[in-house]
Parts: sequence; C-alpha cells; structure tokens
Amino acid sequence: MRLYSGTSTNFIALNVNNQIANLLKEEFFKQFGYKPSQSEVMSWRNSLFRLSDILERANLTDQGVMVEYKLPLSGKRIDVIICGKDEDQKKNAVIVELKQWETCSLTDYDSDYVVTWVGGGNRSLLHPSVQVGNYMYYLQDNSTVFYEGSEPIKLSACSYLHNYSISNNDVLTDQRFQNSISRFPLYASEDRLALSEFITKKVNSGDGMSILAEIEQSKMRPSKKLLKQVSTVIKQKLKGELKLFGTVKTKGDYILLDEQLIVYDTVMSIVRKGLEHKQKHAVIVKGGAGTGKSVIGLQLLADLAALNFNTQYATGSKAFTETLRKILGDSSKSLLKYFMSYGEAESNEIDVLLMDEAHRIREKTGYPFKATGKPQVQDLLNAAKVSVFFIDDFQAVRKGEIGSSGFIREQAELAGCKVYEYDLEGQFRNGGSERYSEWIDHTLHIRKTATSEWINEPDYEFHIMDSAEVLEEAIRAKVELGYTARVMAGFCWPWTKKLDDNGDLIKDVEIGDYKRPWNAQEGLTGMRKGIPKSQFWAYEDGGINQIGCVYTAQGFEFDYAGIIFGKDLRYNPDIAEWEGFSECSYDGQVKSSVDFLQLVKNTYRVLLGRGMKACYVHFMDKDTERYFRSRIRKK
Repeated sequence: MRLYSGTSTNFIALNVNNQIANLLKEEFFKQFGYKPSQSEVMSWRNSLFRLSDILERANLTDQGVMVEYKLPLSGKRIDVIICGKDEDQKKNAVIVELKQWETCSLTDYDSDYVVTWVGGGNRSLLHPSVQVGNYMYYLQDNSTVFYEGSEPIKLSACSYLHNYSISNNDVLTDQRFQNSISRFPLYASEDRLALSEFITKKVNSGDGMSILAEIEQSKMRPSKKLLKQVSTVIKQKLKGELKLFGTVKTKGDYILLDEQLIVYDTVMSIVRKGLEHKQKHAVIVKGGAGTGKSVIGLQLLADLAALNFNTQYATGSKAFTETLRKILGDSSKSLLKYFMSYGEAESNEIDVLLMDEAHRIREKTGYPFKATGKPQVQDLLNAAKVSVFFIDDFQAVRKGEIGSSGFIREQAELAGCKVYEYDLEGQFRNGGSERYSEWIDHTLHIRKTATSEWINEPDYEFHIMDSAEVLEEAIRAKVELGYTARVMAGFCWPWTKKLDDNGDLIKDVEIGDYKRPWNAQEGLTGMRKGIPKSQFWAYEDGGINQIGCVYTAQGFEFDYAGIIFGKDLRYNPDIAEWEGFSECSYDGQVKSSVDFLQLVKNTYRVLLGRGMKACYVHFMDKDTERYFRSRIRKK
C-alpha cells in the first residue's frame, strides 16, 4: 500500500505546482479512514519538494516514485522509494527517509537513538541511518522481488535531513552511528550534490515504472535465509536462555509434554499433509497461566520456519512482543507481529499464524493500521491457512478485549475452518503447582475448583506481607541472590506522563511513607540512564526500581512476584462476595466498563500468577487480607 505511485516527471510536477500534499492527504483519508495530522501534511509539502528539486536538477525523468509506502503487515511507512536502472541496466530501488530536523542531542540510555524536537516536544527517535536501514532489511528479507529470481531488484537506502547542517563533532556523526552511516548514508542540507550523485548512480538509466510495478506486485514471504536464522536463534534461546516463561533449563531442546505435545503434533500434521487445498484450519488451545502456551508457540515457530513455511507469531501486547524481538534479534521483527497487523493481509497469505494471548484480540483493527470494519478475529482468520489461538478465557483485563474461546470457535466456523480444540492442564508456572492456580481462581470467585484452601508446598509459597516496604525488601533480597523478581500492583494510582527535573519518574504509587514510580510510560523520553523503556521493564535490571502494572507484566514470569493488592477490588465479609470499586481505579478503559468487577478480578488473577517460586502480597484492604488469610492453612 502506498499513498502515491507514478513517474518522477509527474512527481516533480505535483511538487512544483504545490499539489502533492493535498493529493496525499486525500489518499490518506481514503485508505485509513481519518485525516493525517497537520504536521504530517506540512512535512509532505516541505520535504517532498526538496527531494523533487534534486530529481529535477539531476534530470531524472524516467524513474518510478512511490511515496508513503507502507511496509506490509507493519505500521511503518517508507517516505519515498525511487526506482530505475543503473548504467549496467541492473534494476535498483532507493529508499529515502526524509527529516525536517534542525538540532539533535544524544540519549543517555540507548545507542541507536537521538533526541530531537518533533511534534512540539523533544523525543527520542532512531538515528535516521538506523531507521532507514531497518526498513531496507525488512523489505529485503520479506518481499520476494528483492531476493528471488535470476535478477532480483537491488535495494539501497539513505536519509536526507534538508534543514540540518552537520557541524564538527556532530551528534548525528558520533562514533556509535558510524557503522550504520557507512551502509546507509546520511545527507544534510549542504550535501545536495552528494545525495543527487547517490541516487543518480543507481537509477539514471530510467525504466523506473516497470521496476515499480514489480515491487507493487511482489509477494510478501520471508526468505529462506531469514526463516533459518530466526529458527536457529529461537532454538538456542529455548535451551534455557529464554527466561520469559519460566522454562526449566535443559541441555538439549525444550521438551514438550502431554497435552503440549498433542497440540504441537496436530499443527505439524496439518502442515505436513499439505496446505495447497482450500480447507482452512483453526486450532484453539485453552490453558491457564503456566500451561506452556507460549513455549508451544515458539517451538512451532522455530520448527515451521526451519521447514521454510511462512509462519508468524502475533500477540496483542507491546511489552511482550518487543521484549521477544529484543531477545531474538532485529531479524525476528518480520515474524513477530501484533494482532493489529493483519487488516490488509491477502487471503491465506500466511501458512501458519500463531496467536499468543488470543484473549487480547480486540473488537476491530485500527490505528496505526488500516481499519477493515470487520471483527479483528476475521482479519486474522482471513490471513492464514492455519490459525492457532493460544487463549486463557480469564486473562482479558481491559475493555474491548473480546477473544474468548467460544467467540473464536464461532468465528472460525463461520470462516469455513475445520476447528480443533484442546485444553492444557499441566502447570509450568508457580513451581508446577496446579493447586495454586486453582486456589487463586477459587478464592477470587472466578471459577469453582476443588482447591478452596492453600498450604505452602516445597516448590511454591504464598506469603502475606504486613507492608509495602517489607514486600519490596523481600523482592530485592531475592534479586541480590540472582533470582528474577518484580513488584507489581493494581492500577489504583495515577500514572504521570512526565519526568521530574532530574529525569526521574514521578513517584505516583504512595502508601503512607512508601513512594515508588510506575514503570515508564510508553514513548516517554529524556529519562536518566538506567530507567528501562516501558516495554523492557520486565527484562532489564532497572525494572526492579519501578512498580509494574498488569499491562507491562502480562505474559512474563519471574522467580518471585511481589503484588500490592489495591482497593479497587475488595472482599465484603457481610455478603461473602467480591465488590469492585471503580472510583479507586485509574485505568480509564476498565473503570468505565460494565464488566469492571470481572476485569479487575482477571487483573489480580494475572498478577498473582507471575511468580514461579513464590508470590508475596500486601493487601491495602484489611477485610480482603483477612479473607485470604482464612483461605490459608498451615501444616
């Protein structure tokens, strides 16, 4: 998808006549259903004119030009792609990232980012050479026109900062960026001639529209090289290095057990029988916390990728997806996606789509992806020949998450899928204690189980702490011993979207003299060194200094989990029932929901299930604490 596609001659004329911005604005509205921001329209008007002037002065009139080309199954858009043949008649495409930046500074905490003034404030953004290089690799690894056939199109990339002047010892040319700049050149305001030479050398022989057509008609499919690379990394990480799921460290491959193996074999059997027929398949895998859903999904991704099947792994959690991408490497971004990514996918474009935490499927796909108007689950089912949903019916924690197993089964049948359904029972979280998970569900009145009382077990313990200070001390002591541990809380305090004067997070969570910050807000910039970005709170060491909420904790596991149980959910001993108090919640989406009580129960169910060895809890409401204590029996 792109907002403009045409000859370089027409592109130049639209800019000379000041028509390009309005054309893109109208096309944007047609494709996305809402208007672009005024700042984006102004950037089109200013930056594209500067580039068109360079093309005109270089007499590049037989090239193909695409503007705002959307990377398939991604929310990212490439500013400009210029197509043509070089003097040896080799097919080329040049990606140009355009920036209106004027000044930059270095960040303290991330070597790939710089700080610049954008959209009315200072923001941390990828260095232009790093950003455009990522775009190039994405296309090169996933679009067949760039890696298949006897003469694949050669890709190049650069960035043009037409308002920026490079000074001596400039931030943008800092040593940390030299490797990226050498591969993906950066051109400033004084480098017009050099940029012109870079583009001209690759496309000066023209015939650009035929090459542009090849790119637009290209199939999106991961290259065998990419599939092999990601498969190898996943298998290495599953041998004990991937600590997100609490898997037991092993010297060989991770071993799937019992129902896990049945699910794995079912998917592999469907794929091996062939996917060329028209029959679609949907596999629904239900299981509570710690039943190994994520491990099955990653094992399938690794093995199917090794067999060269176009397999992707999607979730609805930015924290979970971005942490996986960080652990598995940049190349994994092509295979690790979001539920929002599939609104514009072609029917059966993907062989196998593995969907983790499918309870987080939303009603419909939306910004920054193209909205289809259809239920999101239909977009997902449409995209794949085999759809695998890993789901916990009691983990939906916010309004709009509608992925129940019953709803998915109904939609899969409507889509003509042959449906398979499995229940996972074995516990791999909470020290392998199925009793603990049953006890939590029973105590929160989520479902009746045979475990109405808890007795600490050799491999799992539950302790009530008298204060938040004592709870945090216990968690920090475990970290000092080398264990993974975090403090989490119900969403019962405001969440400030700014920093203090020292670049520190505001201490929003207050319980008497105990004051701590939430994990960083998404997109917050200017933080001092050592504070993790929101999506890496669970993974980076600095996360121990902040309180995590359910949205950053969901999907992760720690050896020891510390939970502050707020006043948004309280047990009423007079009626022997749980009650929800929306006035004590600062979660805007949840507090306005008619299902507030169920959603907040699910929230604490998720938080109480994050520990692999133990869970420590401080209750802010004494009646709730007494109720939990009454459900615990000492040996």
